[in-house]
Amino acid sequence: MTHTPVEDSETQGVSRRRFLASAGVVSSYVAAGVAGFAGGALTVNAAQASTPEKEAQLRAQQQSATIPFYGEYQAGIMTPLQAYGTYAAFTLKPGITVDQARSMMQLLTDDAARLAKGKPTLPDGEPYLATEPARLTSTFGFGPGFFSKLGLQGAMPSGFGELPAFSIDQLQPEFSGGDLVIHVGADNPLTVAHAARQLSRTAHTFAEPLWSQTGFNRPQYGVPSDQTGRNLFGQVDGTINPRTTQEFDAQVWATSGPQWFRDGTCLVVRRIQMDFEGWDKLDDTKKETAMGRNLHNGAPLTGTKEFDAPDLAAKHDNGMPVIASFAHVRRARTNNAEEKFLRRPLNYEDGLLPSGQPNAGLIFAAYMADVQKQFVPVQQRLVDLDLMNTWTTPIGSAVFALPPGCQPGGYIGEGLLG
Repeated sequence: MTHTPVEDSETQGVSRRRFLASAGVVSSYVAAGVAGFAGGALTVNAAQASTPEKEAQLRAQQQSATIPFYGEYQAGIMTPLQAYGTYAAFTLKPGITVDQARSMMQLLTDDAARLAKGKPTLPDGEPYLATEPARLTSTFGFGPGFFSKLGLQGAMPSGFGELPAFSIDQLQPEFSGGDLVIHVGADNPLTVAHAARQLSRTAHTFAEPLWSQTGFNRPQYGVPSDQTGRNLFGQVDGTINPRTTQEFDAQVWATSGPQWFRDGTCLVVRRIQMDFEGWDKLDDTKKETAMGRNLHNGAPLTGTKEFDAPDLAAKHDNGMPVIASFAHVRRARTNNAEEKFLRRPLNYEDGLLPSGQPNAGLIFAAYMADVQKQFVPVQQRLVDLDLMNTWTTPIGSAVFALPPGCQPGGYIGEGLLG
């Protein structure tokens, strides 16, 4: 049976409200993921914006830039990282059926496709907030509970499931788990907030909100496109990432397992709280020793540029390794191709703690084809001997299987939900 999403017309006969009530590449942006922004947006540096008029023009182009929603893969994964993002997780309401889950994904797909083009959803009480897409992407995934509650356990991808309990974790339920995740990213925080609200409203007909995490990165405007962003400890974050189509094929996109999952991926979201009071007591040398990289440009302690490969065999004159055994770079790095994945971190800042220190840290988001083979071994090495654990604490954790993209007339998850 073919299920057609709501027609792309504001004059359609069947209202969204009635539909909800009765429910009871590599695509064109992929190449841009390596070369720059898709959909006509620009990657510029400060020298290009040489006059106020030109700068205003470039900013306007960025705010109107679009990322295609439809395609072989879901947008928001290979897409160059936007400046702002929200991850929202939901649990399915009791008694939700596969048919109702299908309706949910059809409606969410229709919402996301409209918003990606700068069009309002149906209905949308603030349609004028949809007119600046600013490279908006909406990405969807299913947690382990989605499969078990719908009787689809046999369709779960190999290597996908809940993470083991790590000894460094101090997980809080308000940041953990979930049956459905919606990730919204854009270069305009108002765009992100509006899109997240519209998608959450649709999802709420079928699922209860569980948690939401909003973060930010360095805006792409005004900086070189090949410069990696920094976390709130001042470290470059995301240096070792797949950058070519071949690397994405090997590390991110599923090429085996259930047919519905081919060209999909898995997402691990970890909320990492940072101890700024302790970190600020260190001088730069101690910070660099803990990380294994120079603070000023992110180069490994054995190199001069950020993307230089760390020389883990290099030693000082006294015989001690230049990159210490407990350094984050050494613990995270691997030559095993099965232990590499894509990192798309966001920083978060949620006011002050009672101590007066920032309630802030990192929303660590990683994408890979197989969680057990790729993520778990790396995380276990960090647990065992990463000095950065002294100043960081995981307080949230969740895993999701993300279906591939879809074509016009289809919907996200159609291979799974029929």
